[in-house]
Amino acid sequence: MAPAAVTEDTTPLLRSGRTGSRPSSSRGPEDGDLDVANQIVTKQRAVAIILSVYILIFLQAMNMSGITMAQSTIAADLDAYEDAMWFTTSFLVALSSMSPLTGKLATIFSPRIMVLFSSSLFSIGCLVTSQAHSFAIFILGRVITGLGGGGTMVLAFILVLELTTKRNRGLFIGITNAGFTTGISLGAVVFGGLIGKIGWRPLFWAQAPASLLAGCAIFFSIPSSLSSPGHSTDKDVSLRTKLKRIDYLGAIFLSATVVLFLFGLSGKIQPIPLGSSLGALVIFTLIETYIATDPIIPLTVLRNRGALLSCVAQLGFMAARWTVLFYTPMTALAVFGFNPAASGSILIPTNLGFGLGGLLVGALHIRRSGSYWGASVLCFALFGISLLALSISSTRDTPFGLYVAVVFLNGLFTGGALNYTMSHLLHLTLPETHYVATSLLGTFRGFAGSFGSAIGGGIFARTLRGSLEEGLKGLDGSDHLSKEREELIRKLIGSPLLVYNGGLSDAERGIAMQGYSGALRVLFQAAVVLTVFVLLLQTATGWRGPKDEKVRDSEEESESLIT
Repeated sequence: MAPAAVTEDTTPLLRSGRTGSRPSSSRGPEDGDLDVANQIVTKQRAVAIILSVYILIFLQAMNMSGITMAQSTIAADLDAYEDAMWFTTSFLVALSSMSPLTGKLATIFSPRIMVLFSSSLFSIGCLVTSQAHSFAIFILGRVITGLGGGGTMVLAFILVLELTTKRNRGLFIGITNAGFTTGISLGAVVFGGLIGKIGWRPLFWAQAPASLLAGCAIFFSIPSSLSSPGHSTDKDVSLRTKLKRIDYLGAIFLSATVVLFLFGLSGKIQPIPLGSSLGALVIFTLIETYIATDPIIPLTVLRNRGALLSCVAQLGFMAARWTVLFYTPMTALAVFGFNPAASGSILIPTNLGFGLGGLLVGALHIRRSGSYWGASVLCFALFGISLLALSISSTRDTPFGLYVAVVFLNGLFTGGALNYTMSHLLHLTLPETHYVATSLLGTFRGFAGSFGSAIGGGIFARTLRGSLEEGLKGLDGSDHLSKEREELIRKLIGSPLLVYNGGLSDAERGIAMQGYSGALRVLFQAAVVLTVFVLLLQTATGWRGPKDEKVRDSEEESESLIT
């Protein structure tokens, strides 16, 4: 049986025109064989890994969008109407705080151990959530689920880096992103369709066995020899020694930075938590620079201008993207007058474009490791143009088919941009820091939902209120609003459904529709401005990676010697 096992573990994951194999402990330079993966597995194991990773990503994404459909039912059951926002916020905060730690832990305990740990944590969180009979226990379950889900996307990218060839890496990054957007798109559909039939509790406990089985399938399908670049498998290293390697102080302040930042953006913007987050970030940087012997984020990454600019650019880029996901259904509802079900379906074309964009650039262009600076900048620019088109077309006079096409193109450029920027980040960083660099990028992407909803929501609400107040004052011929008008404004801001289904007069409906149209136009214009800023940041990342710098330094040294 032993020889058969050896043969099984040395079969390439993917075969292309040129076949080959390389053990995980032998890692070539960046320009090595494009058709050889760092780790090779059988086709059967590859299928098990791909399907299981997809299940984990789908479950994580479904928890982000599905809770919106179950929120009202859960709030009524737990008598937590005023605190319902924390159903989503607690999950996102826990998820974002765990993401940056996952990459480092994967270098200490190996990715296969971390996959099993994350999937088990996710399962426990789902079980606790499903059995909650109080708000506190429900939030505890959501936090545990978020901690488990926080490692899923990062570990998926790590497995792509290790188990695919450089020629196929872009394609599988696109597939990973497509799995995430599928979960986002279908999460609300699944929760919304089943909650009235089976209740909300089965929706959560049913995820527990699926997550655990997927994690076990990945664990047993990945060879035990899998390790991060620059690290051995550490089979002879004791658990106690591995635990000593963890930078606990840095982990505490990094988590505090993330939690305080997202808490400060939850609901109303809160200056004190945001300021405390900045202070925690400064302390974390000092710890990593002067105290930690094995930093969570290596100094080579902290001092890498291109990597840090890439992360900040991703924050702004995805914040602009979330304005599309949050507010295009509102456009269909309040401006075009669609019913809620049809309005929510506007997310289908944009998420279809998102998945297609990542798959196309991965299959057709990202066929090697190297710089994708120009392609990243181009996709950012096209994304900004699509946002400008959305700001112009968010009116009643725009053909709805044209609006859907613009939304689709926005998703297409987003999917391409995320694939290109991930590949370019790998070019900008050393192979031994790829685990941490990808987890850091994932963390900044995770910030974007809270960042975009807080900033964009404030701009939208203020603009809408001003427009409604001005329009209703003009309708009444008065400089002051009555209490009935103020109550109407409050309801219209909170419920766009009332524009066409709130018993408004024709004049009031016209004012409300124009108010929503104007507020959406201003919101998307603000997103365009943000995109221009992040476009400059992405441009400043440069096209030279560590290898290019070494070559340039060698050439300059040779020229100086000749001189």
